This record gives sequence, structure tokens and C-alpha cells, in this order.
Amino acid sequence: MGDMAVIGAGPAGLIAAEVLASAGHRVTVYEAKPSPARKLLMAGKSGLNLTRDEPAVAFAANYAAPWLTPIVAGFGPAEVMAWARGLGVELFTGSTGRVFPVEMKASPLLRAWLVRLDGLGVVLRPRWRWTGWQGGALGFDTPAGAQTVTPAATVLALGGASWPRLGSDAAWVPWLAAKGVEFAPFRPANMGFSVSWSGHMAPFFGEPLKGVALIAAGRRSRGECVLTARGIEGGGVYALSGAVRDGAALALDLVPDRSLAEVLGRLSRPRGGDTQANQLRKALHLGPEKLALLHEWGRPLPRRPEQLAQLLKALPVRHDGPRPIAEAISSAGGITAGSLTESLELRALPGTFAAGEMLDWEAPTGGYLLTACLATARHAARAAAALHA
Repeated sequence: MGDMAVIGAGPAGLIAAEVLASAGHRVTVYEAKPSPARKLLMAGKSGLNLTRDEPAVAFAANYAAPWLTPIVAGFGPAEVMAWARGLGVELFTGSTGRVFPVEMKASPLLRAWLVRLDGLGVVLRPRWRWTGWQGGALGFDTPAGAQTVTPAATVLALGGASWPRLGSDAAWVPWLAAKGVEFAPFRPANMGFSVSWSGHMAPFFGEPLKGVALIAAGRRSRGECVLTARGIEGGGVYALSGAVRDGAALALDLVPDRSLAEVLGRLSRPRGGDTQANQLRKALHLGPEKLALLHEWGRPLPRRPEQLAQLLKALPVRHDGPRPIAEAISSAGGITAGSLTESLELRALPGTFAAGEMLDWEAPTGGYLLTACLATARHAARAAAALHA
């Protein structure tokens, strides 16, 4: 049994350490930040969505990378839930199938996880920032100065390029590229979109937009949409953000619970002396925020009921593109599948494995991201453990 190095103490790195230590290896986790799992803790502030309790086929459909399917199948929703319960974390499943700890926070789960790792003999080295290779050794900047380590195998779990202030800064890309590892460019994923608003929209910033659906690339999303001074964001936007980032048009259905025929019928009634705005309020119960959006993106409003009904059901969202990757929940791009073996070992660097958001895949929020990070790290760590059994 050899010494194993895991670089990165996010969820992927921690589960890789757990798998390696459970197989009998001596494991050290190196983390650049003063404490582990900072992005996990940030995500858990509003409720830690661990996974999604849904059939395997439906779950797998959220990953566009075919190579990821068998890996996630090996550690999918059922396995993630069993693992969390094994840490003593009680779970519940929401109405949409999202799975959360009963306490909603990430911190109790993380504390229990760190206790388990300590019991397995895992050593955590905070403030050890990886600096690439020094000859055949791993180099680190540490509180005690420069250090080198030569493990039997290494699992890299350094994250992607989103939220760099929490540690995922992609500083490692040039070091791997110099060794012959190929990359797909990093791009924002699960992000909002910038909008150059007119002044009349300011009163509606910060409030969730209720009773709407977003439409892009033939898909509809009824998740949350929030208007902000910088644009639009929220789970409903994130669910379609990849397609919109890649060029699909985004539209907003302001009356998703009414058919086009019903909307047309209501708009075709005589309105007497009512203004068009009053007609929309009375006939379709449009609130001030929906009327404001209709004027923002639909002016001049059509007078014919047929055209107005179509606009209400598919209002084009005029945006200025994705928000910066530093604000995105996750990133697309990373180490290409062609640079990896089926075991997630780097072909250019035998004995070095990679997992999590370092790899070229993306998925929507809702438990899919975290599950795949855990699954890829477990897969890579199992292969590393077997290599030096």
C-alpha cells in the first residue's frame, strides 16, 4: 500500500480520500484554502441539494457527456442518499424530487464527514497550494515554505473555473497542458444573463417572478426567475442556461397556465373604455411586474389580439449574454474525455487521476452537479486504489 495524494478538499476530493483510505492506503489531502469544502458550504447556505430522487434514465438524461453515464450509474441518487445517511444525516425529498438534509445546511454533513475521514487516518493539509510538478514530485507553497511530495498516485480534484474566490480558479490548466493534457475551454454554466434594463424596471429588482415559464431550445422551465439590477437569474434560468449560452433564443411565457386559445379568447372580448393595460390586468390578471416586462421586451405592443396573445405566450427575452464565469454556479469545459482512460487516469500522466468539475461535462443544478462530482471522484479513487493494491 502506497501513500496517496488528493489535491483539493471539495466534495470530490473528500470522497476520493474516503475511498482510498477505506481501501487501506495512507492518504493526505492538500487544500490551498484555510479550510475544506468552501463551495459546498456556500451552496448549502440556502439548502444543500445533494441529489435528485428520480428514475435512472431520467437522471442520466441531464448529462450530455456519454462517458459520464456509466460512472454516475455506479454512484447515483440511491448511493448518494445511502452514503449521506451513513454519516448520520437525515434526508427528505421535496416535491420536485430534490433531496436535502433535514437540517438543510451543509455544515453538519461536512463535520460528520471530516470525523469519518479522521477516523480513517486521512491527513488534511490546509494552506498547501499546489504549484505543479518539480521534476517527478508535486510542488506546494505552504506556511513553512516550498515543499515537495512524491506519492504513489494522485487524484486531482481542483474544481472548474467558477467561484474562484472559493478556490476553483483553474490555475492548474497550464501545468497540465504543458504535460500534454487537452482541454475544452472553460465557459460559464448554471449562470444568469445580463440585461440592460430601462429605468422603469428598477422597482422589481430582487423579487422572484411568479407564475411564468422560460422557454429555450424546445424546453420549458417553471423554476425560479429573479430580476436583478444586472439581469436575470434563478433556478429556472439556470436550467436552460447552457442552451441559451450556446445560441438558443430565450422566451418568457407570462401566462403558462393558460393555453394560447384561452388567452386569445380573453383578449378578443370587447374592452369598452379600458386601456390595453387595464384589459390585460382584468382579462389575464397580469401583475405590475409582468406588465413591466411586457413593455420592456414587447413594445410597441401589437393591437391585434392574435399577435398580442402570441407575445404573451412567448415574449422574447432581450439579454446581453451570460454573466461572467466567476459568478456562475458551475463551469463547462475542462479536461477532455480523450485525455482520460475509462478509469479517469490522465493518459499523459500515468498514476494521476482527475475528477469533478475539472473534467469536460456540465449538468443543471438540482442535485445533478454534486452527484456527478462524487461519482467521478469515487470512480477515479477506486481505480487509483486498485493500481496500488
